[in-house]
Amino acid sequence: MSAPAPTLDEAVAAALANVQDPEIRRPITELGMVQSVSVGSDGLARIGILLTVSGCPLKDKLRQDITAAATSVPGVTAVEIDFGAMTAEQRQELQAKLRSGGGSHAGHGHGGGAEPVIPFAQPESRTRVYAVASGKGGVGKSSVTVNLAAALAKRGLSVGVVDADIYGHSVPRMLGVDGGPTRVEDMIMPPQAVHGIKVISIGMFTPGNAAVVWRGPMLHRALQQFLADVYWGDLDVLLLDLPPGTGDVAISLAQLLPSAEILVVTTPQQAAAEVAERAGAIALQTHQRIIGVVENMSWLELPDGTRMDVFGEGGGQTVADSLTQGIGAKVPLLGQIPLEPKLRELGDEGTPIVLAAPESPAARALTAIADTLAVRRDSLVGKRLGLRPAGR
Repeated sequence: MSAPAPTLDEAVAAALANVQDPEIRRPITELGMVQSVSVGSDGLARIGILLTVSGCPLKDKLRQDITAAATSVPGVTAVEIDFGAMTAEQRQELQAKLRSGGGSHAGHGHGGGAEPVIPFAQPESRTRVYAVASGKGGVGKSSVTVNLAAALAKRGLSVGVVDADIYGHSVPRMLGVDGGPTRVEDMIMPPQAVHGIKVISIGMFTPGNAAVVWRGPMLHRALQQFLADVYWGDLDVLLLDLPPGTGDVAISLAQLLPSAEILVVTTPQQAAAEVAERAGAIALQTHQRIIGVVENMSWLELPDGTRMDVFGEGGGQTVADSLTQGIGAKVPLLGQIPLEPKLRELGDEGTPIVLAAPESPAARALTAIADTLAVRRDSLVGKRLGLRPAGR
């Protein structure tokens, strides 16, 4: 005997299983967000939705997706959505559901004063972690970071970016992110950029454009929270934009994420190369792997097709050769990125050049570098996770 056909209410509820929460990236039915579904004889579907927080910044996106899913069901002529908010108990249930597993990657909590557990540092982690470092400021390290993130995400990888450049945080602007993180009970949901890139920045926790004047222990704790307390989801790649030099954050990174791979950015200028060597050499002391060197602002292509070496030449190869000799293992020059005004202009507009002008010389060079980093590891589905609050 065949099963009875689903009712219209059941058909709409089933369709809503295809709608994902824009921040958590899990079906809203699975997260307990669908409170009620009722379809009248006139075809009007009335749907009750419980937002994780009343001021959900992506409410309009949810409305759009829910309406599209419901109207795809034959017999539904219109959709009316009543938005409410979860109670504290319901949010705690959601947190417990996420903590119990289900394929997401977040901090494991540290109640009772214990040290927080950073999932990316665990042996079972399948996330590649790249720390983008430079010896000095002004070499375009953040531009390289955001464009590599965009190129990797464009390939279909799940990408997160930690803007740990305490004194020059600029990643959110360059990725077009102007919102802040959302708190759901003990969870901190990072805002998302194009292609679902998740971003957290020190600048999101300071008022306006205020300078960050923190000592080493505070910087260490901030980086620790970004890695352990933020709900990152199932990441293939995590990029960290480090401050220039070999200061507190670089040392903290080595302690918190010893398996992180270092990407050194320099310019062709020999003076900059010498400084970059010192930034890379810290890996000798921390036993971190240097994945390679990127030379930025390599040359300016003139209208007649010739190249002008504005900042000299050879710095990137010099750094790669020096680090190869010092480490005793091959450190390759992964690529040379030409000096291109559009790279800076698009960064100011919040659109990575690899997406806005993919055929430009700089975009092609950045995409080629991203191709060498785009290694997808095994899925994290089924891995246990935990969450805890992120203090400010």
